[in-house]
Order: sequence, then structure tokens, then C-alpha cells
Amino acid sequence: MKAMKYSLLLVSALLCFSMNGAVNADGFQADNNDACTSIMVGRLASSDGSVMTSHTCDSWYRTWMQSVAPADYPADTVMSIYTGRMHTEYPDSKDGMKEVGQIPQARHTYRFLDTAYPCLNERQLAIGETTYSGLDTLCNPDGMFMIEELERVALQRCSTAREAITLMGELIKEYGYGDSGECLTIADPKEVWIFEVQGEGKDKKGGVWAAVRIPDDHIAVSANVSRIGTLDLKDKDNYMASDNVKDVAKKMGLWDGKGEFSFWKAYSKKNYLDEPKNYSVRELFIMQQLAPNAGFNESMEELPLSVKPEKKVSVEDVARLLGSYYEGTPMNLSGRMMVKNKDKKEGDGSEVPDSVVSPVANPWMQPDEIAVYEAMGDSLMHNIRTVSVPWCSYSTIIQCRDWLPDGVGGVAWICLDNPGQSPRFPVFAGGTDLPDMLKVCGQHRNRDDAALWHFRQPNKLATVRWGDARKTLEPARDYFLKKGSRELPAIEKAYAELISAGENEEAAKLLTDYTRDFFGAAVLRWDELGNSYWRARWKGF
Repeated sequence: MKAMKYSLLLVSALLCFSMNGAVNADGFQADNNDACTSIMVGRLASSDGSVMTSHTCDSWYRTWMQSVAPADYPADTVMSIYTGRMHTEYPDSKDGMKEVGQIPQARHTYRFLDTAYPCLNERQLAIGETTYSGLDTLCNPDGMFMIEELERVALQRCSTAREAITLMGELIKEYGYGDSGECLTIADPKEVWIFEVQGEGKDKKGGVWAAVRIPDDHIAVSANVSRIGTLDLKDKDNYMASDNVKDVAKKMGLWDGKGEFSFWKAYSKKNYLDEPKNYSVRELFIMQQLAPNAGFNESMEELPLSVKPEKKVSVEDVARLLGSYYEGTPMNLSGRMMVKNKDKKEGDGSEVPDSVVSPVANPWMQPDEIAVYEAMGDSLMHNIRTVSVPWCSYSTIIQCRDWLPDGVGGVAWICLDNPGQSPRFPVFAGGTDLPDMLKVCGQHRNRDDAALWHFRQPNKLATVRWGDARKTLEPARDYFLKKGSRELPAIEKAYAELISAGENEEAAKLLTDYTRDFFGAAVLRWDELGNSYWRARWKGF
């Protein structure tokens, strides 16, 4: 893969400005280059038999999260639908929110984990998200539902991926979809689907969507590009779509109705580099990493939606890829910043290299920093969108495991800030509460009571001399996933025993307390790392 292929991409220094100028209902512009990545793993492709979905929330969205309790409602109760909740500071805040409509409330709702993009419920239904560049002509702001509200309703009411897709399709048809092009990666203990949706034009407030089941022995990637191609709607086990999926394309002049219908070619047509492709650098890199002998390369017009990995994929593998900045490839920006090796002696015939990567080389430089090198005549220093980014709000990797009770079978491995730097901690489908620091958004200001800043400050300090700091930060980051791998079997066994004995409240408390303890250990370790980086910089920066 050649880095220069992507040299035309210059990322905006601002985090939320769109390439097509589209503004969402919150008043924020969404730059797909600054947006999210999701990796999906089928149950036969994973190392332990779990189904996985994931999400890097790569923009200025709220970092508070909460466990929303199940509830029962009398008949004729209504549920309010909102915009603006993505940027609130607390769960109870209504600042910037607007009620855009109401729908009938369900008689019973499930417990769910309420993140900026709601992600997991008590039945092991899990959702990841990624925005893609849709066509402006299809957007209709009169539609009631933004994508995060569709997720919220689906998690409250559904227990399987198919149920969620069906419900969201019905809501879109009746109340309208008002967001830009969006993708959800929807998993349950049996299967994982990719779901893509857009409006159906400015004169119709409905929507158009398609969904494809990822084969059990495959992985798939979505990273801000429409990925769904042809649809075999006769195969109802593996394909779903709105009943207008082809009619809208013909009506809008996006498909002639004669050739083969492709969802991405009709409703997106290009990636965020303005190339007529259904992928960009992140999809290609991740699929090459997991299927290195499949022959995928940047000259292809279309990547397959999914591929069988050459080795079984673990949570650790997904975490590594979501934390990647292409180290070991020509696209690694910081790898080009070479300096003379101080260990190289004149006349030394040993195998000591003449030059090494500078300890101040930072793989997550901002565009204006890169511009300095370009101005100095370094023609190789062009911005390439990495998988992990320093403006990430939070990231999830969710496992759904059908051999375990729902409460412990569904587990979200969450990190705050840059997924290439931060540790992940587990939040279970059956947990009933979260640590208080997770209930405060850290995006509005630097504050000690917001969990985000306990990770963001050490991470940012680490990038000052990444070559030195990574020697302590990366082992600490990896330690916590290894800690989970060692400890979770005992937690799963204890939970199952409590459930079997009818001790449901004690079982839920076990999961809640374990999350609290695990999270607390991660916070303490990152506080310690931050202090060590301050001590190391006593001479200045």
C-alpha cells in the first residue's frame, strides 16, 4: 500500500466541519474524516465464539454514560424523541435539547447502556455506529429520527439484531429519518448485521435503508464510507431493505433501473476522498491486516463487504486495530521522522542503525503541525487519516456470547479518549450502575470529576515524547485487557451460580461492583502515568 495514494487528503484542523457542508439537527457539522470506525466479527471468526461489534466515537460528542433501568408503562403512554442530546453535560441536562415529536411508548422497556450512541441492552443486543457521506439531495431535516434516537428506541424494545432492523425500518417509514448517511453495526449472540440508511429526498420525510448479514466466519469494517453493494432480497435470511430501496434510486435519477442495483453506488457514489469507491484507507488497512493474502489493494473499485480472516479474531485484535496508526507500514506518519542514532559510533562495524525514529515523533499530529514539515520541504509529510485519533470521545468493543446468561454474556469493553492509548474496562449487560465519574461529560471543560480527563491529560502528555512515554503507557494499556481475560471466567462462573440460586440482585451487584473496581484501577494507573510524565518534563517541553 502506498502512502502517497492518500496524499491529497488534508484534514481540517477543526473537528466537526463537513466536506459537503451538511449540518445535523444539533447544529454541528459532521466531518466523515473525523468520524467513526466499526469492526464486526462473526461468531465463527472470533477466537472464543463471541459475536462482536465495535465503535470509535471520533468527534466532540458527550462522554457521560449511564445504565438506564427497565420500566413498565401503562397503555397510551408516549415517548418523546429529541435532538441535541449528543452534547449535554449530564444525564439529566436538557441544555441544547429539542423535542421533535412523540411516539407510542412500549409497555415494557429493557435496561440499556446509554452512551452518545446507545450501544448495549440487557438482552445482549449491541450496536456500533459510523457516519458516511450521503447525498445532500436525499437529506430531509423534517424527519423525526436522528440515528442515535433510533438506537435508543431499538435497545429499549428489541432483543435481536433482526428485530432492531425491522423496528427501525418501521419507525423510519412512519416518522421519517432526518440525519445524514449513517451505518449501524448491529449484533446479538447469534449474528451481526450492517445497516445503512439515508433520507429519501427533500419532498419526502421517510427514508431508504438496506441491511446485510455478515457471514458467521467473516469480519467486516465500516469507516465512514457506504459499504453495502448488491442486494439479494429473495434471500431473506441474509438481506433486508426498505420497500422503496430501488424506487427512490430510480425516482432521484441515481439508478437507471436496468443495470445491477448497488446500494452504495446509488446512494453514496464515493468515499470521503471523492473517489468512486466503497472503502478508504481504514477499511483497506484493517481487511489487509486480518486477511493479508486476500489480494486487497488500493486499485480496486470495490472491496467486498466482508472477508474470512486468516486467523481467529480476539478482543485484543480488535482493540489493536482500533488503536492503530499504521505502525510498520509506509503510512505511519511518525515513522518518517528519523534522527541520527546516538548509539552509532564512528567506525563501529556493528549492526547499529545510522538513524532511528525521533522520540518526539508523534503519530497523531494535527494538520497545522504537519503543515510545518511540508513548509520545510518534506514532501512525504501529508496527513493520512489514522484509525485511532486523539479527538476520540470514547470507544466500545462489545462481545455477545450465547453460552452465557445475558447479563454477563454481553460485555462492552470501553475506553475514553484515544483508543491507541487508553485502557479498556468492562461494562456488562446485567450491570445496574456506573461509577459517578462516568456520568459527567468531560468535553465542555477540564474537570477532575469527569472520567475523560483522567485519561486525556496523561495521553496528551505522552505524545510530547511518544518514543519514550509509550514504553510505560502501552504495557499499562495492554495490561487491562489481559487482566479482563484472566478474571472474567471467575466473574462469569460466580454470576451464573447466583442466577441459578435465584439471587438476581446479588448477581447484578457483582457485575456492577466489578466494573467499578476495574474502572477505578484504570483511573489510578493513568493518574500515576500522568504524574510520571510531568516529572519527566521538569526541564520543560
